[in-house]
Amino acid sequence: MARVNPAQTDKLAMVTQTTLSVDDAAEIAAAIQARFPKVRLPKQQDICYATQNRQDAVKLMSPMVDVVIVVGSPTSSNSNRLAELARKLGVDAHMVDHADELQAAWLDGKARVGLTAGASAPDVLVQAVITRLRAMGAVSLRTLDGVQEHTKFPLPKGLKADNLE
Repeated sequence: MARVNPAQTDKLAMVTQTTLSVDDAAEIAAAIQARFPKVRLPKQQDICYATQNRQDAVKLMSPMVDVVIVVGSPTSSNSNRLAELARKLGVDAHMVDHADELQAAWLDGKARVGLTAGASAPDVLVQAVITRLRAMGAVSLRTLDGVQEHTKFPLPKGLKADNLE
């Protein structure tokens, strides 16, 4: 960014990837605004609500656990951000795409395991990881209170079933 020299600086705008870490997006926006005071910045709500909720949950959970397991694809930006955030908060973190990727060595000497999932990870995968954790010796499960997601996204008008005939 320090090498970017636009021909004019009166009409600049910043956009972000919606799965970027909320904290990283804020830090980047502050740096851009310091350099280009007239820049138009994205609104906080432009970050995907599911990404925000999961990152907030990792922030809440991390001080309570010894290791964080993130259910999500290694190609998922928001899943990677969750693991990175846990590590940034000082907690060992690992990602699994499937329950059979969970390694016993990750749990050695760990009394409390935190579990979260990327926004696109299906619940069936999360349940499979819970089952495997129990098979590996987990004796209790505690769900932390957090934001309950009930948002539904309707199909666009042209794609509704009654318009496809």
